[in-house]
Amino acid sequence: MKSILSLLCLLLSVPVFSQIHLSSNPDILSRNWQARWISHPDIQRQAEVVIHFRKSFDLEESPDSFIVHVSADNRYILYVNGEKIGRGPARGDQRHWRFETYDLAEVLHQGENVIAAVVWNFGDLRPQAQMSHETAFVVQGDTKLSSIANTDQGWKCWQNEHYGLIDPADFQLYRYFVVGPGEIMDGNHLSEGWTQADFRDDEWKEPRRLEPGHPRGTGTGANWMLVPREIPQMIEEPIATGVLRQLNGAPVFVRLDTSDQGMILPNTTATLLIDQEELVTAYPVIRISRGNGSRIRLTYAEATFGEGEPWELADRKAHRDSIEGMTVIGNYDEIISNGEPNQEYSPLWWRTWRYLKLDITTGEDTLFLDHIGGNESRYPFEANASFEAPGYQLDEIWKVGWRTAQLCGHETYVDCPYYEQLQYVGDTRIQALISLYVSGDSRLMKRCINDFADSFTPDGLTQSRYPCATEQIIPTYSLFWISMLHDYWMHVDDPEFVRGHMRGVERILYWYLSYVNEQDLLGAHPWWNFVDWAWPWTAEQGFGGVPPGNFGHSSVLTFQLIYTLNQAADLMERFGWEKKGAEYRDMVIRLRDAAYRTYFEEEKKLFADTPEKNSYSQHANILAILTDAIPAYQQPAMMEQILADTSLTQATFYFRFYLTRAMVKTNTHDQYLQALDPWREMLDLGLTTFAEKPEPTRSDCHAWSASPNYEFLATVCGIRPAGEGFSSVLIAPELGELSKVKASMPHPLGEITVNFVRRGQLGILAEITLPDGLEGEFAFRDQVKIIKSGVNRIEW
Repeated sequence: MKSILSLLCLLLSVPVFSQIHLSSNPDILSRNWQARWISHPDIQRQAEVVIHFRKSFDLEESPDSFIVHVSADNRYILYVNGEKIGRGPARGDQRHWRFETYDLAEVLHQGENVIAAVVWNFGDLRPQAQMSHETAFVVQGDTKLSSIANTDQGWKCWQNEHYGLIDPADFQLYRYFVVGPGEIMDGNHLSEGWTQADFRDDEWKEPRRLEPGHPRGTGTGANWMLVPREIPQMIEEPIATGVLRQLNGAPVFVRLDTSDQGMILPNTTATLLIDQEELVTAYPVIRISRGNGSRIRLTYAEATFGEGEPWELADRKAHRDSIEGMTVIGNYDEIISNGEPNQEYSPLWWRTWRYLKLDITTGEDTLFLDHIGGNESRYPFEANASFEAPGYQLDEIWKVGWRTAQLCGHETYVDCPYYEQLQYVGDTRIQALISLYVSGDSRLMKRCINDFADSFTPDGLTQSRYPCATEQIIPTYSLFWISMLHDYWMHVDDPEFVRGHMRGVERILYWYLSYVNEQDLLGAHPWWNFVDWAWPWTAEQGFGGVPPGNFGHSSVLTFQLIYTLNQAADLMERFGWEKKGAEYRDMVIRLRDAAYRTYFEEEKKLFADTPEKNSYSQHANILAILTDAIPAYQQPAMMEQILADTSLTQATFYFRFYLTRAMVKTNTHDQYLQALDPWREMLDLGLTTFAEKPEPTRSDCHAWSASPNYEFLATVCGIRPAGEGFSSVLIAPELGELSKVKASMPHPLGEITVNFVRRGQLGILAEITLPDGLEGEFAFRDQVKIIKSGVNRIEW
């Protein structure tokens, strides 16, 4: 049997037709649509179902413009004359249901044309991030000409039994896994050519007509309140060639870079293990021929696992390159061949994997494997920043960190692409800063701030993750939403957007301050007060990541409230709420004084986690520094103690972002590069993205661990906004033991470039180029110099 398979790149990626606010018709957002939502007449509202829709129409000539607005519940893929146009809708909730806008002119022609879409609903098995009312589809033309595409008369539909679903409980992952089901793709139920104009749809059914499309704010009520998509389409680009590592359990190492066809003989079972060599988020694409009745199971895994109990998966990971004596467990899809040539299969939703295992069982016919590949899918972030410095594995950390951030950016930010695909506030604050510094694209950050504003609960908190079908409240994450809004205000020139969220800031802090007692201490308050995985999950408590004092008085939670009150006061004072800003400043003083009296241990020179002073953490003292709970002249000594005292509860990857903020504040960030040992250890373990937490870890890709990509630019190079909207810049490098650093990063006005060379132990040669219209200061040691647009050369 031939063992070398073809992993040819898919020739066509998805064209990007979708644009943001392409419509010139004001009625699209101000009046009910003429088009109605449509659905299949024979299905239940929330059934697990895949439906094909199509409409044929004639054009007298090729149009110059043909703009349509499209949405579906849950999801759709749109085709015109057989060409894939785009996917959607971008995820939201029923009060903010996105629609995409496409100009189809370049794929339409004189004569007969067809618009088609596959629409699906995974029912009870749908991902946690997916909201739903009922399975439906809508198309609204922007003009009289394009209104011929409206979902009213002339549309046909067909229920496609090609797809079955696999319950995630069957994956045996024994971890929180909520990204949706596997798919059974049965070629015996295919309907070939249905996206083409010459397809005969005589046996297809007339759809059931539902309510008209309702833009948000119109009409008397709607099940889907439509709003425009604010972000671009996700990329779909061919992934690189993989490596065949095992065949029927026998180790091999074959680069799959030929066009030879793999052949599996009749009545045979075969197993192939393909190593992508780095983690990917992609739509797998499998092409096969013949092999009638053959079954292929595609299992996706971030890593291989050793022996042990299924619920101990995280403890069973070894070096990520390891396959000897290891097994692959994970979510999977299944393909059933119909025996025809050139069958192509791809699931409706993207998968995450480094290792792809194919378990193949053939029947009475030979199966030919023509192609095993895929198209990477993610938000189109581009690396518009650079960082070059010798030693410390910094180039590899930069590369792997950016890969981590990319794979955690989709229609929302996601905490991890394999297990959850949920947008959490705490994760997203760090992700958004990485996006701003490396790509300069603020659209997804703005979108996610709005998402969490859409999630507000009646008691005044945001949900911790959103969009999400299951409500979860982490009060500390509502505070970090305010911090993220403050970040946006400082980095992006968009003050009216920030102003529009001031009521949300007030609501959150009103809730928090209601739990401050007469002693000016933050008392016990409900929900899951997550801070960091430094405090493990326990079955007895039913939660993890919560510092001591959760049910009494916690210095960590108090200091985070103080930290946020300071940021909120900045915002209130800027946007005309001076009285509220003064109220928050006063509360900062009261809480800080009470915290010092209650939690500070004079002998240790540290803040305890609780009034009993029987536990101490880096977290409490990091936040104490960030809130000036002790005088500034005492803070560097406390910072040195935080870094040196290993008896303190240690910050994990997530909270090291705040550890670094305290290092910068106390001017001890010359030690930042030495603090990167945990990231170097991940590289040594063969990780191609950075993990959720130190070993043993569940997720091998977690965006909060990509913070070095922000720190290399903001901390090592010291590039930070000095005025709101990044209207001025402070560049205060701290090179540590580095002899030279060269970097660039995007700015709203252009590009900032820096080139630093050490001069002896205390000196520096700096060349800084600022874009037109940007000025600021360069600070090094105790010296400061004004820098202006253009090239600035400084030698001290």
